Amino acid sequence: MTILSKGANVPVAASAVRAVLDWSAGPGVPDVDASALLLGSGGRVRSDDDFVFYNQPRHASGAVSHVGKRPGSDSLDVHLAALGPDIERVALCASADGGTFGQVPGLCLRLLDSASGAELARFGITAAMETALVGGELYRRDGGWKFRAVGQGYASGLAGLATDFGISVDEDQPAAGPGSRPVTPPYPARAPSFDAPVPSFNAPVPAAGAPVPGHVAGEPRPRLTKGEEHLPVDMRKRLSLRKQQVLVSLGKHGVPELRARVVLVLDASGSMGGLYRRGTVAGVAERMVAVAAQLDDDGQMQAWTFASNPARLPDLAVGDLPEWLRLHVRVGQTFGFGRRKPPRGLEPGQIDMRTVGIQNEEQKVIAEVRAFVRAHPVPDPTLVLFFSDGGVHRNREIEQELRAAAEEPVFWQFVGLGSSQYGVLERFDTMPGRRVDNVGFFAADDIERISDQELYDRVLSEFPSWLRAARQAGILR
Repeated sequence: MTILSKGANVPVAASAVRAVLDWSAGPGVPDVDASALLLGSGGRVRSDDDFVFYNQPRHASGAVSHVGKRPGSDSLDVHLAALGPDIERVALCASADGGTFGQVPGLCLRLLDSASGAELARFGITAAMETALVGGELYRRDGGWKFRAVGQGYASGLAGLATDFGISVDEDQPAAGPGSRPVTPPYPARAPSFDAPVPSFNAPVPAAGAPVPGHVAGEPRPRLTKGEEHLPVDMRKRLSLRKQQVLVSLGKHGVPELRARVVLVLDASGSMGGLYRRGTVAGVAERMVAVAAQLDDDGQMQAWTFASNPARLPDLAVGDLPEWLRLHVRVGQTFGFGRRKPPRGLEPGQIDMRTVGIQNEEQKVIAEVRAFVRAHPVPDPTLVLFFSDGGVHRNREIEQELRAAAEEPVFWQFVGLGSSQYGVLERFDTMPGRRVDNVGFFAADDIERISDQELYDRVLSEFPSWLRAARQAGILR
């Protein structure tokens, strides 16, 4: 049995599994219901029939069924071998009836081999004000199946979760809320929301002049960013849509008007070479620009690269994005035959990557970013988006830096770009001794296959909870 942290994954060899959602039932504890969404390649259902829950307990294919519940437990059966080739993922979801998941102790998602009953994986879920969540997902990879611990919460309830995956909502029913439960199939109602199809990273952009998908009249709009008009047309369209999707993610947590300084940190160690050559890192940087454009007052990101040593990069302004990616998204350079490779001619503003090196020394760049935040205070909190492919080995030093940083107005969101060892970063969510949990982590070994909406949901999933806790603790004003 494998105990998973948020974002971690494990191969699934069984042809059929049972997903068991457990919690500690008792007086004042909301009831919990398990559900499942069968998702195609675009991360959305093919039709409303692909939602399996208490009012629609069996999928037409028989591949997924709601087993039934007992006090403190609810289960779903998934016959992986019976899923058609057009089903890429099965999202394992939950909703709280009569309260929020912050009132549900001991919440845990377990995956069992249906044939033997053996427990394959276990994921302890933490949540706060959310009334629905995606606990985990089963997804295809290289001809087989894997299970990933997700833990993505929705303050908008089961209806909000379902709508975001393409389920249509019966607007004649009363709005869903604590204690409400539909009596007619198929699902709780929800006010109109951002339910446009979610494009993948490489999806075609909307036609020129087309309205921003998903926007609802009267709802907050994406912010216009200085320099945006100078971007190439396709990049400008991608940015416009992505800012809307960032806004959707913030809206799920009730903070659509949130403002924050955004800092980008990119691992440039030797093991990252393939991700740089394939354009993965450049794609990540472009996608994170939308976060800064929507959250940051000046639409710019401060940025660092690191390996053996950290190096601050020029600020990333939206209008300079193509040239910034060309000049500064570069991997560390190695040493050959006892001599340093000669520089090939640095352009103005470029870092000599020989000085950055090739090893993993995360604690150094963490300390440098902390020093920058202290030296340049701003009224808004700071969100650090930290991308690395793992190989973490300075666990004690990293822990010391991040524990000390818990008293600072900074949230550290780490994203793993591979399946390597992430050490202390994976354990920080449950590590005691801090007034607030100032660190989030998830691994995305297939980040190019993750839709923009899902990526923003995951990147921003813990930041709002930290904001509330940091304000209560007096760390933020």
